[in-house]
Amino acid sequence: MNDDPHPLLALLLHAAESRFPPADGRVTVLPPLSRGLECSVAFTGHAVLATALPAREVLAHGPDGYGGSLAPDFLRHLAGREGDVGSTDVVLVARGTSGSARLFERSDVDHHPRVRYAREVRENVRVLGDARGFVTMADGLAGRREISIELEHPDGAGTGRGRALLRDALTLVPAGEPVFAAVAPGNARSLRAFLATGFTPLGSEVVIRPRRPRLGEGGGPEAGAYAGS
Repeated sequence: MNDDPHPLLALLLHAAESRFPPADGRVTVLPPLSRGLECSVAFTGHAVLATALPAREVLAHGPDGYGGSLAPDFLRHLAGREGDVGSTDVVLVARGTSGSARLFERSDVDHHPRVRYAREVRENVRVLGDARGFVTMADGLAGRREISIELEHPDGAGTGRGRALLRDALTLVPAGEPVFAAVAPGNARSLRAFLATGFTPLGSEVVIRPRRPRLGEGGGPEAGAYAGS
């Protein structure tokens, strides 16, 4: 078993320190992630793809570092006809603050869609919160520390409860250590809350759960590669 970190993790950690890949319009192709996942990550002028497909085949479909790596047709090719293409999210990072937030384990929300999704695509998931809502803390994409948030009453987010909950959640992370979040750009209320609590944009990403024919199944350009969640 290979316990080495996925190479995407180093790129994300470097970006968290404002050391980004070169803005050269090129695409870096890396091996797939754990749990059968793949992804397309876009930084400024550079894209990174984690996939089981051969690099030559991937690059032949014309992705680039200027948005082409997130084009719908290209993502569908990566996923295969039966695979799942996730939403395009903004990648954000902040630093832990350490402290003594009084958040407690929330086992009562185990069946919440956000918690179920976290356990499908992340590892070591913890769910903590209080009457305001809950956060998930987990090992996410490429092993990065990742957070998500859900309020009990989203319509009341304007009261600042979401921002306060995020600030408390950051105290669960050792001071100075990076914590990442992926937020849908259309969810402006959530995006504003993350930005207001010190999160900084790094790029954008799509998580893919591919499904491709096994060798000899159905022929076609995808035959010979298989992945499934």
